[in-house]
Amino acid sequence: MIKRKLDQNGWSYSDVARRGGISRSTVHHLATSERLAQMPQQTTLEGLAKGLGIPVAPVHRAAADAAGVNLYLEDALEAADPEVAILIASVHKLSPRDRRHVAVLVESLLHANGTL
Repeated sequence: MIKRKLDQNGWSYSDVARRGGISRSTVHHLATSERLAQMPQQTTLEGLAKGLGIPVAPVHRAAADAAGVNLYLEDALEAADPEVAILIASVHKLSPRDRRHVAVLVESLLHANGTL
């Protein structure tokens, strides 16, 4: 997830670290480690989320997965796809008008794919 956001935005580890108030080495470690020895501290996850410009929930889930920690979530689909979690967590930040635009776009995409 971290590497994808870096690539999408043209950011470096230092950019994310500075934006999130965490060390560059922490960002690098979390981005490059396939397995974490332990779950990062909540403040680290919050800083990483802030640095990446995404909600903390998908960062928390990704870290738990990398640390081999099972999280019990209400919505299994949301847990399986971090992008869904980001969309759901971000929609409340939109104005009512913008939410309607997003809804129309989603309806259009679903209709085009034959799922509506």
